[in-house]
Amino acid sequence: MKADVITLDAEKAGQVDLDEAVFGIEARADILHRVVTWQLARRRAGTHAVKTRGEVTGTTKKWYRQKGTGNARHGNKKPNIFRGGGNAHGPKPRDYEYSLPKKIRALGLRSALSAKQAAGKLIVVDAAALDAPKTRTLKDKLAKLSLDNALIIDGAEVDANFKRAAQNLPKIDVLPSMGANVYDILRRDTLVLTKAAVEKLEERLK
Repeated sequence: MKADVITLDAEKAGQVDLDEAVFGIEARADILHRVVTWQLARRRAGTHAVKTRGEVTGTTKKWYRQKGTGNARHGNKKPNIFRGGGNAHGPKPRDYEYSLPKKIRALGLRSALSAKQAAGKLIVVDAAALDAPKTRTLKDKLAKLSLDNALIIDGAEVDANFKRAAQNLPKIDVLPSMGANVYDILRRDTLVLTKAAVEKLEERLK
């Protein structure tokens, strides 16, 4: 399929062929859900921890006699029902990461790219580069393209000036082609690819 190529100044710069196998498949919500869940699981630190009754500080002395006080029968003050006591079934450090087949991950990325293309939320630019790392300059250029919530994917490397200028724009993300992932594509309203990014993604996903 054909897609128009524009510059950062919103001027036409020709056309590019988008591979149907990468940008034209039917997006599968189930696959997108599986991949996003897998990505978010891998991001979890898993460093949460609470103390059990065997780990909290405190004496194990019985704090009043067994019978005759009118109170319930208790031993020490470490059970979870008392303030300062241990947690009965709290979280412990663990690894949330699990494996997902490469074919599923690739299908998820193709589905995300195709979903943006089908929704008209995919823009192809000739290049993403600036002469100087000026946020105001980049903001003005993006305003010409009506972009205020977008993910911009470049080729093998991102232009240093462009990347630095985008750091102060809260809803603009910039990634190299190898960093393209389903979660970041879906969380932004518009996907912007450079011509170099299109080539790299097609090469990666064919």
